[in-house]
Amino acid sequence: MMRLKSCAVVGMLGLGLAGLLAGDAASVGGRHGAPAWAEIAWPFLRDQWPDGRAFRCGAGDCGAELTLTVRVKAGFCNCTTGVADDDDVDRVRDADLLGDKIAPLAGGHPVTVGWMRGRSRPFEVTSGRNRSGAVTIAFNDKCDVVVATIAAEDVVSDRAEAAALAFLNGGKVLAWTKVELGL
Repeated sequence: MMRLKSCAVVGMLGLGLAGLLAGDAASVGGRHGAPAWAEIAWPFLRDQWPDGRAFRCGAGDCGAELTLTVRVKAGFCNCTTGVADDDDVDRVRDADLLGDKIAPLAGGHPVTVGWMRGRSRPFEVTSGRNRSGAVTIAFNDKCDVVVATIAAEDVVSDRAEAAALAFLNGGKVLAWTKVELGL
């Protein structure tokens, strides 16, 4: 029964976001000075989790060229404590999909996305000779974790993280999230 609910939640994620973007397929945001987030193709190879949604924000809006990926890992969160510490972030992160070596740059800090609590943590990503930056933002609703990954060519700035959090906290995205999580 739990697997069926998890599959339904994940399947509804795509439908909900498609509906969110139906009014403006080119971008989300961009109104009243808010950064514009354009949907792009999922950038990762298939793994054990369903694909999510991916967005790009330009340097003019976010301070750097950013890619933001978001997906649900249903049933993959401690149902009692949620995403409570950096070990939890490290366990659920998708930054591993960006390169061969992932190294935390600092300890994480608490975040709030709508009614959900979690943590954000910056990483340095190395792939061959290339280095880039990433931030994992992981937050949960009961036993389901939502993992957002910000990727940039350099260390992800506070401004960039704030732009991604504002996008995740947007009214339309939160409404979509409620639907997708069956709330």
